[in-house]
Amino acid sequence: MFEHYQVQFKNRSKERQILNAVLTLATGVLTLMFPNFLYLIAGAYLLALGLMFLAFRLPGALTALPIVAGILIFIFPELIPITFASFLGLFGLMMLFALQFTILGVITIITAVLIVMNPDSVAYFIAFFMLVYATSTLVNFYKEWQASKDEFDDDDVIIE
Repeated sequence: MFEHYQVQFKNRSKERQILNAVLTLATGVLTLMFPNFLYLIAGAYLLALGLMFLAFRLPGALTALPIVAGILIFIFPELIPITFASFLGLFGLMMLFALQFTILGVITIITAVLIVMNPDSVAYFIAFFMLVYATSTLVNFYKEWQASKDEFDDDDVIIE
């Protein structure tokens, strides 16, 4: 049977989580609205993501990955499918190797493969991934917020 494993990190910043979701959601919407400017949108997103990782003091390799991918997209816009698919593939593998085997990790790798197989539709695949990722992050944040809110509601004091 299928087993689900997940590692939860308690030091995960809620501000980073929300900022990442909003940035990704805005990028997905912009990519759907302006697919002809994909190299500007995708490159700016990856650079902003790398700078956000740097500001929140994430490990160097994790910070460097989106920055390098963003710079490559700005320098060589014709390589967007390969560059973004490589970024998504590495991102998905990091999710899987970190024992966070989730549906989102599988979707990330499938999206990377679809981008390589059909590079003409790269803007729509990127927009799909961005919107799914942002929605998933916001839903998880809302669930955590509700769970933490319910923890305080369970401590009812009855005075007789």
